[in-house]
Amino acid sequence: MDAAIGFVVAKGDQVDRARLSYLRTGAAPSEEIRDKAEAGQSRDGGWPAYWADGVASVDATCFRLAELDDLGALGRQPARRALDWLTTRQHADGSWEEDSSLADIAPPWAVPGDPEARLYITANAAFWLTVAGQDARSAGPLDDRPGGAYAGVVVKAAEALRTEVQPDGTMPTFLVATWLSAAVLYRHDMFYESVRLQQRLIERLPELTAADAAWLAAANRRVGVRDDDPLIINAMLRLRQLQRSDGGFTSDDGDAFDVHTTLAAIRACR
Repeated sequence: MDAAIGFVVAKGDQVDRARLSYLRTGAAPSEEIRDKAEAGQSRDGGWPAYWADGVASVDATCFRLAELDDLGALGRQPARRALDWLTTRQHADGSWEEDSSLADIAPPWAVPGDPEARLYITANAAFWLTVAGQDARSAGPLDDRPGGAYAGVVVKAAEALRTEVQPDGTMPTFLVATWLSAAVLYRHDMFYESVRLQQRLIERLPELTAADAAWLAAANRRVGVRDDDPLIINAMLRLRQLQRSDGGFTSDDGDAFDVHTTLAAIRACR
C-alpha cells in the first residue's frame, strides 16, 4: 500500500492526488478539484466518451461516477443528474445499451444492438445505481430496500442479469460484466447466482491483469463483500503478484492510465 501511494503521489495529477487523499483519510477535496472532475457533462446528465462524438455514453458516465466516488462526490448535483439520466436510459426489460447513433463508432464492449455489450453496459449501470442508491451521502437518509433510492430500476436490472447466469457460473458477455453482475446480485441478496459467478471468477483470477483484478476487488468490496471472502482473498493475492517495483500497477490501456489502475488497487485494499 505504501509503495502504491508513493507512485500516485509521484505520477498523479491534482485530481489523482485528491482521490488518493479521500480514499486514505476521507479528506474532502477542494471545490476546484471537484469542478475539474465533473467537467464536460452533457446537458442531459451523462458524459460523452472520447469516441462518442459528443453523445452521452452510459459506459463513460459510469467511468466518471467511479472517479467521483473516489472524491466523495456522488451526492453532488452533477453525479445525481448523471444517475437520474441513467434511470431514463433503462429499457423495459431492465437492460441498458448505448445510443443507437453510436453503433458505427462504439468499441466492441459498447456496441448498441450487440447482446454481449448490452449485458456489460447493463451490469455497469446497475452497479453504480446500486451503489449510489444505498449510499447515505448520495440518497439522503439510508434506504434499506435493495437498490435504495433507485430500487425499482436496479431490482429490474438485477433480475435481468440473474437470468443470464449460466449453470457453470459464466455469462454470455465480457468477463468484466461477470464481476460487476456478481456485485449487483450480492447486494440484492441473490446469493445463489452471485456465488456461482464468484466461484468461476476465482478460477479465472490467475489470468487477470492488474487492472481487472483491482476492478473486480474494488467493485465487490464496494457493495459489502467481506475481506475474508475467497473472491477478495484471491484478488488480493493476484494484485500482490502484479505490483511493480515502483509501487504502481500496469494499466491495460497504456502508461497514461497506470495511476488510474493503481488508485483502483488502493480502493480495493483500503
